[in-house]
Amino acid sequence: MNRKRFLELSLLGSAGAMLLPGCSVQNTTSPTFLKGYESDFKKDPHQATLDWFREAKYGLFIHYGLYSLLGRGEWVQYNEKIHVAEYAKLKDRFTAEKFDADFITDLALEAGMKYINITTRHHDSFCLWDTKYTDFKSTNSPAKRDLVGELTLQCEKKGLGMFFYYSHGRDWRHPHAPNNDKWGGAARPKYKETEPYYKYGDEHHLENYLEFMSNQVDELLEMYSPVAGIWLDGIGTPLSGDKHAFKSQELYDLIRNKKTEVLVSYKQGLLGTEDFLAPERKYEEDNKPGKPLELCDHLQKRAWGYRKSEDGNHKSKEDVIAMIKKAESYPANLLLNTGPLGSGEIHPEDVKVLREVGQEIREKGWSGIINS
Repeated sequence: MNRKRFLELSLLGSAGAMLLPGCSVQNTTSPTFLKGYESDFKKDPHQATLDWFREAKYGLFIHYGLYSLLGRGEWVQYNEKIHVAEYAKLKDRFTAEKFDADFITDLALEAGMKYINITTRHHDSFCLWDTKYTDFKSTNSPAKRDLVGELTLQCEKKGLGMFFYYSHGRDWRHPHAPNNDKWGGAARPKYKETEPYYKYGDEHHLENYLEFMSNQVDELLEMYSPVAGIWLDGIGTPLSGDKHAFKSQELYDLIRNKKTEVLVSYKQGLLGTEDFLAPERKYEEDNKPGKPLELCDHLQKRAWGYRKSEDGNHKSKEDVIAMIKKAESYPANLLLNTGPLGSGEIHPEDVKVLREVGQEIREKGWSGIINS
């Protein structure tokens, strides 16, 4: 039996834990990650998820995609000005043969984490699920696998919250994504030659890109359940111009109307109507945000996606505990990132340190870690 058929059968037998394409059913039973919040969920699903998130403290971030094959970080297409057609050739090498959702979720639990967030689609626009809106996806690669589906299934099975990272503000492939003529914030690579894949001038229509994004986010919520939150990225681009041109509130409303329990974030906050803020490494405002806060940081010294040059120099147990203490001082959750190898294998250095931190948490307790 192939992996795709196995996943389909698993979904059918998961008592409504996940939705197949074409279904649109509001979650009426409390997800496994909301254990202890069941009665609250019946009264107000959104508030129950928000209350759970405030207490979750610690999650695993996963940056995985085509860039992982090159081992030069998730911004390699932008930094090295790799043209769209050349970058797309990586899809034919994407096997994900060592991406193991069962192992990843076990590791997160062993580390003392409460939720996982995966890059469903990063700035390069490669999708890790079987989307119908593009062929640039994992199921159309040698992997022939829906990695988002596999991970969501394991999270629900083991009581972990599932968040979906989605690149909103920038896309380096879509012809109608924000361009460098009107937008900054690393909207597109600064190619010396004209990129034939992009639309320019009067032929460029941001609305087409906005429709693409809405369709994909709606699809993620329809195909998978439960989902704890949609985690949007690429804020530098809309902040470089008229942020309202992106119609982000309409997207937030779509998410909340589709599934009331799902939280919405957009880094340090684009509109102020997000459910929680998720800045990188620190919160720079003088005043506390007045809503839940999550700091995201990485186990490599510099990059989020795998960077081979950092092998042998990942952060230590002591470094991670220091990050936990820093987050708690705000207070904030810590969303700690790992960049799997091109094969999908979690980097051995990260496996080691996550297990070490988890052992420390079990021995001392969360308050013991904070006060040590």
